[in-house]
Amino acid sequence: MRNFLRFGFLQAISCIFPVIIFAALAVSKFVSVPFLPRYDFILIVCLAAQLFMLVSKLETLDEFKVICLFHVIGLALELYKVHMGSWAYPEEAYSKFFGVPLYSGFMYASVASYICQSWRHFDLHIYNWPRSFFAVGICVLIYLNFFTHHFTYDIRWVLKGLLLIIFLRTFVTFEINKIIYKMPMILSFLLIGFFIWIAENITTFFGAWQYPNQEAAWSLVPIGKISSWFLLVIISIIIVAQLKRVKNIKYTADR
Repeated sequence: MRNFLRFGFLQAISCIFPVIIFAALAVSKFVSVPFLPRYDFILIVCLAAQLFMLVSKLETLDEFKVICLFHVIGLALELYKVHMGSWAYPEEAYSKFFGVPLYSGFMYASVASYICQSWRHFDLHIYNWPRSFFAVGICVLIYLNFFTHHFTYDIRWVLKGLLLIIFLRTFVTFEINKIIYKMPMILSFLLIGFFIWIAENITTFFGAWQYPNQEAAWSLVPIGKISSWFLLVIISIIIVAQLKRVKNIKYTADR
């Protein structure tokens, strides 16, 4: 029980950035700021939260760079998906760009923030990581499929099969109260994707964005979206892991 509580505490402090975004969504749904559209208010909160994370040293400069990368990746995906009608942001805002409010990039960045924070708080170590060619290759294919499946075959099931092969021997360890726990990498991908799906239901309830089936009234996000988050989490972790590997190799070479 002691380790379980410690696990919950570390998860909570790793989720500081996502929690701030949830709080901004919840408050702005029920309390309006005069002369300031809701999406713009959320953007200001996100920018302030990012500044707070840096100034308070809760986030390192390297982690900030990773989070900025995810902001760009996420915003590019948002622009395309909104254009294709996958979901929409119905409210008006000064900070909307081609129908996408700029705060949306922070929702992807918050996933990266969680991964970076967890890596440090749980002292994560990954073993039997696949060769960079395979890890980066599958990452690129997954990201491209988010775009191409709108006008050609959706190969996500092929990609999942390749993932099982590539990461079959890969596992991650994490430490709680000096006890080391071990988990298959694929299982960690799936669990994070599942909890993001739960978070997605909360954020759509608060009006962060809107799927076509939620136009008349809010309804549960289709459970099939777990599959999409599973793949997106894989992209996130692969990018973070690869950047850490590059940094470690450079650090070893410099020494």
